[in-house]
Amino acid sequence: MKNKQQNKLALEKSPYLLQHASNPVNWYPWGKEAFDRALAEDKPVFLSIGYSTCHWCHVMAHESFEDPEVARLMNEAFVSVKVDREERPDIDHLYMTVCQMMTGSAGWPLTIIMAPDKRPFYAATYLPKQSRFGRPGMLELVPYIKKIWHDRKSEVLGIAANIETELKKNFTQTSRNELDKTTLKRAYQQLIGVFDEEHGGFGNAPKFPTPHTLSFLLRYSRRNNEPKALQMVEKTLNSMRSGGIYDHVGFGFHRYSTDPYWLLPHFEKMLYDQALLVTACIEAYQVTRNEEYADTTHEVLEYVLRDMVSPQGGFYSAEDADSEGEEGKFYLWTFDELRKILSEEEMDLAVKHFNIEEKGNYIDPITQRKSGHNILYTRQLPGKTNKRLDTIKQKLFNKRLKRIHPLKDDKILADWNGAMVAALARAGAVLHEKRYTEAAEGAINFIFRFMRDQNGRLRHSYRGGKAGQQDFIDDYAFLIWGLLELYEATFNVDYLKKALQLNDTTFKYFWDEENGGFFFTASDSEMMISRQKESYDGAMPSGNSVSMLNLLRLGRITFNSDLEKKAATIGRVFSSNITQSPAAYTQLLIALDFALGPTYEVVIAADSESRSTKAALSKLQSAFIPNKVIILRPTEVEYPDIAKISPVNAYKASEDGRANIFVCTDYHCQAPTTNINHALKNMGVNDLTAL
Repeated sequence: MKNKQQNKLALEKSPYLLQHASNPVNWYPWGKEAFDRALAEDKPVFLSIGYSTCHWCHVMAHESFEDPEVARLMNEAFVSVKVDREERPDIDHLYMTVCQMMTGSAGWPLTIIMAPDKRPFYAATYLPKQSRFGRPGMLELVPYIKKIWHDRKSEVLGIAANIETELKKNFTQTSRNELDKTTLKRAYQQLIGVFDEEHGGFGNAPKFPTPHTLSFLLRYSRRNNEPKALQMVEKTLNSMRSGGIYDHVGFGFHRYSTDPYWLLPHFEKMLYDQALLVTACIEAYQVTRNEEYADTTHEVLEYVLRDMVSPQGGFYSAEDADSEGEEGKFYLWTFDELRKILSEEEMDLAVKHFNIEEKGNYIDPITQRKSGHNILYTRQLPGKTNKRLDTIKQKLFNKRLKRIHPLKDDKILADWNGAMVAALARAGAVLHEKRYTEAAEGAINFIFRFMRDQNGRLRHSYRGGKAGQQDFIDDYAFLIWGLLELYEATFNVDYLKKALQLNDTTFKYFWDEENGGFFFTASDSEMMISRQKESYDGAMPSGNSVSMLNLLRLGRITFNSDLEKKAATIGRVFSSNITQSPAAYTQLLIALDFALGPTYEVVIAADSESRSTKAALSKLQSAFIPNKVIILRPTEVEYPDIAKISPVNAYKASEDGRANIFVCTDYHCQAPTTNINHALKNMGVNDLTAL
């Protein structure tokens, strides 16, 4: 039976919404009921957007939404609506743009006050209970908004109308310029300008990983033989891996660093960060053959497969920064606590290696004083200490298991799972780890079984045995990416078929027939005040950026030039924004790098189970040749399934039965070879010793 004290969020599936189900604020989920009531009672709508692992969302909830006085004022003045940004990214993207336009900054918790017709007139992020340091407090703001709504409503609605007009301009893309190599160079120059030479990363604080930027730099380094670009990647990855942003005990990366040194993190862990950073580490390993990047990949995936996978195979979304009401408590250690866990010899090593201080090295982000706790970060020590360090870390891990764990957001999101499938498939192929490939296949099987409707449309989210009722371009883009990586890891043609099916759906429901590019929402989805198109590559790359590369790869696999033309259209439609600030679109520039070529289509015609075939594929997968597609044409069957997708039936095995390798570039094919090293050299791989 429903608790009388619970509001309408109690019937929701989202962990974030359920966190607020017992607030005295009379929250509604986003939907017709809330907006109909606002219209009937002539009240503005107070929209609060956050997510379950957001620290400042928790702070605002405790300060204000759990406070009877604030709740009373809100219930009198507003119809209040809560949204989980991970469940409804369309709402979040739209009103985050509003906040950026109105205030010059944005973040979570996101606070929007709007008319009953969803047109906003006020925007903010975190608001305290009482005003302080120039930031308005809820006790003062709510009565003020209530008064101006009743006394100056026409003025307020005029503001809302102006914002709506500007918003529609913001999402209208009509540029038709071609991007070229100079765009790549300008992005590189911009990144050099903000690169932190001492600590790695870009800009000052806070510092975010942005792994797709690292992947872009690896391609730029290869294209231009530019060692500085590679050095930027290695400095950043090494600094992150040794810093406090990395969990040295249980593995995985925290969300971002609050300082320039990668030392003090915001402690939440997001699935997409793990996925994208694994991809960057794998590519760095392919380029450098530095085993540290392979080791980091193994550790991050150990964390994901241990703590973030559901029994049915899908991947959970995130783990909270807070436990027992304190940010980072799960991850921090006092000196005395460590001394009780470790032997004297182990303690001496831990103090040196992890920079442990008796009074603590962790500076509280609120008080800016040492808290008496330590966060572990490393110095480079000789390799002979590794076994002892492993013992230390295992002891700390066992001890930490007994602590109260942070909340796990067990939503399963299609787009984030697609990114993780891509990372697992790539890691499985490059590191020859079958369990990674199997985990990727498990996630795909889960999504196609539980997160599609009867018409084959994807559902964005899943929790508690129920899939959500919405799909977005990101869901298709990232899953197609994952399926393409999974095909090149397994050469199971079913994954290509699934990718092409999903690709057809994107054009049917998301493509802008008039101007080009993909809308974020489907043509039959809920109507908002503006239909968005996203191209900015923020913490997650945009659906358009990922789709552009997907289309190029699918076009080369299927020999379908129309798909490549659509990819070029995406580049043109966003070219105005990209030209102004190319470093903000590094995932799209990865696609541009592919399009500019040289790009290679590699067809292996051979018995798929033969030793020579597997050896050739292993070397191809191990090498860093980002602008390629690999197609396996099995010769043990006369008309294989791949021939229904790609015109590869003309490719034959060599006369002695060995794998025949065909390399095509710039729309012409070289003579076949049975020597994989010869083929690799033709694709620009000169150092074959490590493959």
